[in-house]
Amino acid sequence: VPPAYTDVFADTLIELAKEDPKIIGITAAMPTGTGLDKLAAELPEQFIDVAICEQHAVTFAAGLACAGYKPVCAIYSTFLQRGYDQVVHDVCVQNLPVVFAIDRAGAVGNDGETHQGLFDISFLRTIPNMTILAPKDEAELRQMLYTALQHNGPVAVRYPRGKGVGASLEEDFAVLPIGKAEVLKQGARVAILAAGPTVQTALEVAAQLSDQYEFQPTVVSLRSIKPLDSELIRECAVSHDMIVTIEDHALSGGVGSAVLELLADSDLLSEGISFLRFGAKDSFTPHATQDEQYEKHGYDSKSIFQQIAQNLGVRVAQKLSA
Repeated sequence: VPPAYTDVFADTLIELAKEDPKIIGITAAMPTGTGLDKLAAELPEQFIDVAICEQHAVTFAAGLACAGYKPVCAIYSTFLQRGYDQVVHDVCVQNLPVVFAIDRAGAVGNDGETHQGLFDISFLRTIPNMTILAPKDEAELRQMLYTALQHNGPVAVRYPRGKGVGASLEEDFAVLPIGKAEVLKQGARVAILAAGPTVQTALEVAAQLSDQYEFQPTVVSLRSIKPLDSELIRECAVSHDMIVTIEDHALSGGVGSAVLELLADSDLLSEGISFLRFGAKDSFTPHATQDEQYEKHGYDSKSIFQQIAQNLGVRVAQKLSA
């Protein structure tokens, strides 16, 4: 059984903190939920619980960064909303090297409407100096945490509730290039751009399209949500008939919006290209399993495949009638 993202984060942080005493893990009364109870047990001098006060956790992290430490602020996506002012004024205005480990990012399942982590990309990507990363699997989470700790500025790494996909965790640490996406499958006609756990969904959809339509779509793991890999995204728009974005986040202001903005600013939204966005619709997400929540919002693999297939059918009909 693959480990949970939370456990991979905690184990990786301990591994790195043992090598660097300046790494400090911070929680706001959620040591067990964030996995930092493991850090507290192994390296108590490098762990701080500020109690139920996310605002103080963020400001405290800023203070530690000013003093030359490398703070890692582990907060659920929904709770980071409480510390937004501090993220802006205390961390980003000063461009301080604070790492935000955003757990429970995306649909979280049976945790009620208030605890879904569907807004963090939209409220963080508007802030200057902020970098946002999203791993496609648990192995990439390790590398992104390592990368974030090398970066001289604020970095948010968002990862979901639940288990990984079974990726190997044996690779040596290496800094990932920020602002560079990863092409997982090079194809034609349809380019599927996905962020975080929805990369697995994108691969499932691509396999279905390949089976039924006998062409291989391009699949891209965005990795870096801010900054985006603008060069690669522009290339996809020029060389494909359809751009599809998939995200475990609200559609409003999310990854799809960011890609649309980039293409509009580049004057690449011509009549010849279709654009489909998949993510959480403009409604609060009721108590349900994660799979049920994906289905409700229409970003499960079945719904996405059906929508793309319908769109492809319309395009073929339009070409025949032209």
